[in-house]
Amino acid sequence: MIPAFRSRKSGERYWAYDSQLPAQVQIGVNINIVGLDQKGELAAEAPFVFTVTYAPSIAQLSVKGKALVNGEKSEISKMIEEHKQNKPPPGPVIQAVSSIAMAEAIILSKSLGVPPPLPPMGLPTEQPQQGLKRSESRYTT
Repeated sequence: MIPAFRSRKSGERYWAYDSQLPAQVQIGVNINIVGLDQKGELAAEAPFVFTVTYAPSIAQLSVKGKALVNGEKSEISKMIEEHKQNKPPPGPVIQAVSSIAMAEAIILSKSLGVPPPLPPMGLPTEQPQQGLKRSESRYTT
């Protein structure tokens, strides 16, 4: 487990509270690991910025903090070296950051009265059976 700590969270609603939100809102989530600093032979620190944007621009959310990575000396050295080569951070680091920051962003969105940054829940799409071709929709004017 990689602990992630928040150092700052902020949210701003741009849409007036007395105006109804648009029926369709697109939500963008961005996770940036802005560095990877070695903290001794067996640990590293990964500062992060997690942002949520909306289109149309109804609000913006931001969570900043640090993930603390502990491991074997070789694992930490490899992670630092890969970071210097601009390779993406390991999956467990991204998972730790996204889990804690997403929870904070959901709480922020609730307090601002905007949709949470979650994928929409929908019915599963119908899968065509093998061997049967699905007809294409054609539109003419």
